[in-house]
Amino acid sequence: MAGKKTNPAGSTNTYRGDVLRVLGALKVATTDQIQRIGAPHLTFRHADKPTPSERKQARTASHTAALSDMRHHGLSENGGSSGAGDRLRNLTLKGLQAASYELNRPLTEMGSTARGAGSSGASHPMAVNETVIAMLRPKPNMARLTKDPAHVQAAAQAAVDSPDGIGTIASYWTEVPLPATGTWNAPGKGGAQADIVLTAPQDGVGLLFIEVDNCHETAEELADKLEKYARFFRRQMKDTDGRERPMWRTRWTAPEGRYETPHPPVLLVFNRIGERNPNLTVPRLQELTRHLWQGERQRGGHYLYDRKIPIIAVGLNQLRQHGPAGKVFARFGRSGPQTLLEAIGNARLEAAEAREAEEAKARAAAYQAELRRAAQEHAAKQAAEREARRPVCTGCGAKFTDARWQAVEPKDWGAPKDSHPHLCDTCKADAVASPAAVMQEHQEPVRGETGLDDFWPAPQRPVCTECGAAFTDERWKATKRVGWTASPAKNPSLCGDCDQRFEDLDRAWGVSSRQEERDQEQEPAVPEQRAEGRWFSRFRR
Repeated sequence: MAGKKTNPAGSTNTYRGDVLRVLGALKVATTDQIQRIGAPHLTFRHADKPTPSERKQARTASHTAALSDMRHHGLSENGGSSGAGDRLRNLTLKGLQAASYELNRPLTEMGSTARGAGSSGASHPMAVNETVIAMLRPKPNMARLTKDPAHVQAAAQAAVDSPDGIGTIASYWTEVPLPATGTWNAPGKGGAQADIVLTAPQDGVGLLFIEVDNCHETAEELADKLEKYARFFRRQMKDTDGRERPMWRTRWTAPEGRYETPHPPVLLVFNRIGERNPNLTVPRLQELTRHLWQGERQRGGHYLYDRKIPIIAVGLNQLRQHGPAGKVFARFGRSGPQTLLEAIGNARLEAAEAREAEEAKARAAAYQAELRRAAQEHAAKQAAEREARRPVCTGCGAKFTDARWQAVEPKDWGAPKDSHPHLCDTCKADAVASPAAVMQEHQEPVRGETGLDDFWPAPQRPVCTECGAAFTDERWKATKRVGWTASPAKNPSLCGDCDQRFEDLDRAWGVSSRQEERDQEQEPAVPEQRAEGRWFSRFRR
């Protein structure tokens, strides 16, 4: 009962929300247009009514009740009648504020209330609304038709299966000022006003301005309007980061091209109710605005439209019938109709960029392949050089394994050295097991083959020059030189036994080695006569 008192017409929140969203975006509309956008399933539910007026009354009853309750709350009001006799509806300031929440828009972007738009039949606003509906192509919600007859569901399903439209009602703005001077909220003179602004990046349309003409304007008047668009697009202003940007980019976003930065596209929709023939207007308009839209041809066959306006033309009847996906859009400077996405895009440039990307990818792959080939050749060369340096066993002639090679490499100071650096693992094992092989490995000289006594100790074990016996470790150590001095032993070339035998013979003859050394020290030096006849001491030698 309380709900009935609040909303006397018995409307629901769903249908009141439809009214707020549609009127918030379109400013003024009929109940029929509100229903076709907000609840398109009702069109199919009441299609069996005998007359068009009864069908319209049945399918718009829910939104009519919502408008009645909203008028009761001061949110909406009647705004006159259309040329077809339909009552026009618009929101009040309070209603615009409520619609801003439904559309998730700032109140400053909601525009005016459009009060008085219906005083002259509102032919232009009605054409704008029909353009929005043709672009939207609202689809019925099949979940709300589950209890309806089969023929109703079949007709609704056919509408669902038809080509999609672009965006939602929240993607559209109407009557948007484009200030060439002044600010967004206080536009100055010389600017334009866009009939529709569409932003639907989820459907491939980042930003699109739409102008609707009822065929009352001449080509010169339309060209003047497009000049105002160009003036607005060129206007620069400081953004929040202090950088200069186009004014339109401070409110809307659109992707920037890699090689071009075109202005946003403008779609001209011709509703043929006036005396002007668009088939004659469009060619004349195309010539008048060539400097605004003509691109620069590139060597690859594509065009660059840097700071140019893509201008597209279409008829409202064709747009209603085929929608944005139909090939009914004619872009200035191109031959043949295209879909909307093709018309606002630059397919040839995209193809050229794709080819360039593929070529760059191929070049990068070839470069990487060349690097791999060079690395493989370098690795093979290093491997060959390493194999050439690989040691060969002096016993069996086999090449050392990597592990054996590493084992015989020179070590740091104090690290133990390999006992058989010239033998492989197998020959080393045999040499360790056979002492004779050990001797052969060292290749110790036989008697009479000893060399001169070098400063650095010989790496091989010395042998006695008298008997040919190998020195013991004690004798080898006793005969080694110490630093720069000579060996401390009297007979460093003799083994211990032969040295002792020579010592015993000296003592048998009564001359000991110590006595002989003392005698040599006490023996006076014999002076040596020089050619000049002078004598010098032996200490002068």
